[in-house]
Amino acid sequence: MNNPLLKLSQRLGYTFRDESLIELALTHRSKSSINNERLEFLGDSILNFVIADALFSKFGQAKEGKLSRLRARLVKGETLAKIALDFDLGEFLILGSGELKSGGYRRESILADAVEAVIGAIYLDAGMEAARERILTWFDSRLQELSLQDPIKDPKTRLQEHQQANKSRLPKYEVLKVDGPGNEQMFTVECRIPEVDRAVVASGSSRRIAEQSAASQMIEILGLDPEAAE
Repeated sequence: MNNPLLKLSQRLGYTFRDESLIELALTHRSKSSINNERLEFLGDSILNFVIADALFSKFGQAKEGKLSRLRARLVKGETLAKIALDFDLGEFLILGSGELKSGGYRRESILADAVEAVIGAIYLDAGMEAARERILTWFDSRLQELSLQDPIKDPKTRLQEHQQANKSRLPKYEVLKVDGPGNEQMFTVECRIPEVDRAVVASGSSRRIAEQSAASQMIEILGLDPEAAE
């Protein structure tokens, strides 16, 4: 194994038998048509299952809604990007020239996707138990910090639950435009609810981020606590 991959293996706590799998997991679509997107798909499913199983065991009395919110908090892109930074994963990414110039190795979405791809690669290299062991190790401190007393809800969930509690129509989100090339897209989204006579418009590097931002603005207009918990 060459030195860069040896250094990464030490940080991950896992040495690949098949080095081509970790190389593929690190290859972004800007570099090659043979890239980490399929591994990302696989790793995302494995991550969601392992975290769901851990939460199910940790919080034996929690209802489905709280478990779902806690899982979403752990597997969201922001959390995965922080884990990637713990490993300095960005320095190992294989990016196209455009992404290199624009600082793609620091972009949250690229880092988060790479973590999922690495999980998928570990699964293919050594099976489910190896993937589970690494995930639980990487997420251990975050799992330990969780409490049923303070699961912070994301803005979209908070706004939706407010509307449901008031027996009103759910928020309506619509993509107004998408700017930029495929790997640098910027989404502009509007959010509407019956109680507010104007749409709120927000932008983000993904549709999800733009919708969350719009929901957050709408929560402010309604005067709600953005971090209210169940």
